[in-house]
Amino acid sequence: MATQGEYDYFKNIGADGMRHAAHKPWSDSQCGMYLMELGAMMGLMPEGGRLLDMGCGTGWTSVLFAKRGYHVVGQDLVPEAIEAARRLKHDNGLEHLDFVVGDYESLAFENEFDVVVFFDCLHHAVDEVGALRSAYRALKPGGICITSEPGLGHEKRSAAVMQEFGVTERDMHPAKIIRGAKKAGFTGFSVHPHAQYLYIALYRRELRGLLGKVMRIPGMRALVGACTVLFSKHQAGIVVLRK
Repeated sequence: MATQGEYDYFKNIGADGMRHAAHKPWSDSQCGMYLMELGAMMGLMPEGGRLLDMGCGTGWTSVLFAKRGYHVVGQDLVPEAIEAARRLKHDNGLEHLDFVVGDYESLAFENEFDVVVFFDCLHHAVDEVGALRSAYRALKPGGICITSEPGLGHEKRSAAVMQEFGVTERDMHPAKIIRGAKKAGFTGFSVHPHAQYLYIALYRRELRGLLGKVMRIPGMRALVGACTVLFSKHQAGIVVLRK
């Protein structure tokens, strides 16, 4: 069950915050990182089919998936977010894209989708097992659920956001996701390096302070990238779950 803060979030961020949310990823300073992570996820997904985009917010991820050729249903808890998502659908002239208002911990879809996506949203769940059960029910046999979450340490880093908006922010690392997925009924599991970490390690234009000096040492970025591949997936990797 979501907190009241989750329902009120898009009201409380104000007009500027809503404009920013509605025009992501292009409006966000981390645009490149978002696109890299979504590209990595698409590389792990089957080509085409029906896709359920959980916790889609203002629908920008759903639009990108629809433009890639998936038949998409975007879901979010907040009516204001879904209103913005439907405007985005209209602006992009997309026919194979729909949106629904609902709590992803208790959706009624059954055996309808080839892919279910949790992009940066499962960590808002009060009950991640309930959300993963909804995903399991929604998938056709052999379908996959794919998650990309901020992982270990996120709850501590988000303390100010939780206090200001009353939203749920939890650590949601691969081991926790897989434990919940087993309870939900999933039988196949794989974890892949978090593309956002690779973006920071290999491609970010500027790193400040001591870290920036270290990363300018010849070969250091390549070394950090290799270490990221080896270790980051345990902290905040992309998780693929198979029904």
